[in-house]
Amino acid sequence: MSKAFTKESDDNADDDVQMPALAHNGKNYITPVGYAALRDELLALIDSERPKVVEVVHWAASNGDRSENGDYLYGKKRLREIDRRIRFLTKRLEIAEIIDPAVHWGNDQIFFGARVTYADEAGAERTITIKGIDEANSALGEVSWVSPIARTLLKARLGDSLRFVMPDRVGEIEVLAVEYPAPQPKPDA
Repeated sequence: MSKAFTKESDDNADDDVQMPALAHNGKNYITPVGYAALRDELLALIDSERPKVVEVVHWAASNGDRSENGDYLYGKKRLREIDRRIRFLTKRLEIAEIIDPAVHWGNDQIFFGARVTYADEAGAERTITIKGIDEANSALGEVSWVSPIARTLLKARLGDSLRFVMPDRVGEIEVLAVEYPAPQPKPDA
């Protein structure tokens, strides 16, 4: 049957890149380490993973009937996933604004990249690091700079008591510590 009579199309609607929402001002702040990690992932996909999958798909296609060829079908699906991730990473890196938190080293005010320890009303302490949308990992105690806790803490200073609005109540938190990474010496060129 001709492809013209099937419901399939080459450009799937689900191939559109769904990116995490940016802040209202459209900024995509990221640390130099986060930028490097995203760039490394992009280069690995382009230079290593995608060519391997293309080779497998080419081999599987040369075996004949593609309709029941698992290697071919899975390979084509994996290629779409890789291409989608490549488009996502490319777009995010294009709009990224690299902010080095080390420029605030020694400062007691909270800005992007700060490692902040705060206590709630019950005295429970928590330490978080304010990172970019694409690099924050909650399992490591990192939060996006657009998260409610980060927005509450930004521009506060050591010792400040702040009102933190939560879904079920409003609580008080106190800033106990503010840390930034130490500046790294620039290599001589």
